[in-house]
Amino acid sequence: MTFSIVGRSADGQSLGVAVASKFLAVGAAVPAAEAGVGALATQAFANLAYRGQGLALLRTGTAAADTVAGLVAADPGRVQRQLGVVGPTGDGATYTGTGCFDWAGGTAGDGYAIQGNILAGPAVVTEMERAWLAAPDLPLARRLHAALAAGDAAGGDRRGRQSAALLVVRPGAGYGGLSDVEVDLRVDDHPDPVTRMGELISLWELYFGKPDPATLLPLEGELAGEVRDRLAALGHDDLAAWAGIENLEERLVDGAIDPLVLAQLRAAGPA
Repeated sequence: MTFSIVGRSADGQSLGVAVASKFLAVGAAVPAAEAGVGALATQAFANLAYRGQGLALLRTGTAAADTVAGLVAADPGRVQRQLGVVGPTGDGATYTGTGCFDWAGGTAGDGYAIQGNILAGPAVVTEMERAWLAAPDLPLARRLHAALAAGDAAGGDRRGRQSAALLVVRPGAGYGGLSDVEVDLRVDDHPDPVTRMGELISLWELYFGKPDPATLLPLEGELAGEVRDRLAALGHDDLAAWAGIENLEERLVDGAIDPLVLAQLRAAGPA
């Protein structure tokens, strides 16, 4: 009772899932992903075993379509299942059982699979695909959310709104470079979860996004003095100490300052 998109980034390195539903904490049930392996969404009386089984198949190099075929063939409840799978290369694949509640269906192409059930109509899937194809240059989290938002605007789950989730994996892209989970955000119970998810992505970009080397400002001259004075006024001896407290440590760069960090520092108080 859900609509979702499973996708791969243009460079093939990121894999992820975005999902929304009139269902409490949909992120606890639908998405699964493993860096370098694949991603999937299981929904419509979701068979949660599909997550581990599907990733195991993808890990062996099984194509998305064959992974879908294998999972549903072994499932006696397949008529009520819906599934989308994307691997590290090639087309995605989607499946909708004949017993899923109307409207139910999906579409797939190179690097994506879109599916939904109990939808307002086929336009939900159509608009999600349109939004996905229109934004190939966006970071995967933003591209997946754009598709989800398009589906929501087209009517989404015809029962209403309750939760949304976004999961993106990429080798070494997690916090501190020590995991592959780049983005893992959930809105478990909210009147407008897809919009709220967009707000959370903006916060994730601030706190955990990597600085753009082209925009870094050298910490020298007047700027170095300003930063030093502002830190002193806030009771800190160095930028790392303040940034750690403000959860901005992922944006620190030796000898320079990220403009987003500088803006947060300036907003924290007078020099």
